[in-house]
Amino acid sequence: MYTKQHTLKSACTFCGKGLHTGRKVTMTVNPAPVDHGIKFRRIDLGEDAIIDAIVDYVTTTARGTTLEKGEVKISTLEHLMAALSGLQIDNALIDIDTQEVPILDGSAKPYMEQFVAAGLKEQPAPRKIFVLKKKITYTNESGSEVTLLPDDDFSIDLMLDFNSKVLGNQYARYNRNTNFVTDIAPCRTFVFFHEIEPLFKLNLIKGGDLDNAIVIVEHPVPQEELDRLANIFNVKSLERAPEGYLNHLELRFTNECARHKLLDIMGDFSLVGVPVRAKIIGYKSGHGINTQVAGMIREAYKQSLMK
Repeated sequence: MYTKQHTLKSACTFCGKGLHTGRKVTMTVNPAPVDHGIKFRRIDLGEDAIIDAIVDYVTTTARGTTLEKGEVKISTLEHLMAALSGLQIDNALIDIDTQEVPILDGSAKPYMEQFVAAGLKEQPAPRKIFVLKKKITYTNESGSEVTLLPDDDFSIDLMLDFNSKVLGNQYARYNRNTNFVTDIAPCRTFVFFHEIEPLFKLNLIKGGDLDNAIVIVEHPVPQEELDRLANIFNVKSLERAPEGYLNHLELRFTNECARHKLLDIMGDFSLVGVPVRAKIIGYKSGHGINTQVAGMIREAYKQSLMK
């Protein structure tokens, strides 16, 4: 973990579409000065339409994490925030011309690649770090659990359990020996086949396509259902592969889905506002429980500043 603050050496621009809104978006991640933190600026709303990327402003966590402050709203930011966190970028001003961060390929890889190409700049100030002093465990009504333990470094152990024969119980781990760039950033979001049409009916995943998500087909389905989905996504044909996934892509890792959930934890916990020195253990985690626990940690951090 860096001891000094870092920002980008030069700006990086991304163009794409929002996963849920389907809107075209242009977003530029700019270098920022010491102690600036990560902030979003909605340039379509004006120069002063700025919101800090902190958990205080989380409003909803349905299929992504959303921040709101007055009329400024930013959604589906977790993959971008994970890329910034994984590369230990402390300061950036993110200009965006609509509410939703572009989904790109459904992972943090496109962000990470441009950030690495731009390079990082060390800044003349120490990083502000929260060091956890006591164990925290939180369990929600769905049985998801996140535990934080005091540790000398930052690490994550994650178990994914969707009661799925296709996924099984998947595990993923991140520690100081993990290469974020090659082992975590490329892992894409995923969805179950039976969820797709209900999500469309909820006015979500308007920007979803077969280039930015792994689709899990838990049980064999009639070909006419696959043909209907192919028509929705404007592809010639789809099949259920023997492994239980749609055959439109190949997995980058056998446990790619668990690694993506770990990526989500990194993005959501970056909303504490400072790096956290602790061991995180996640079981069936999601954006809701991630941000709830991140909120507890942020409160503990703010209390520590008052001592």
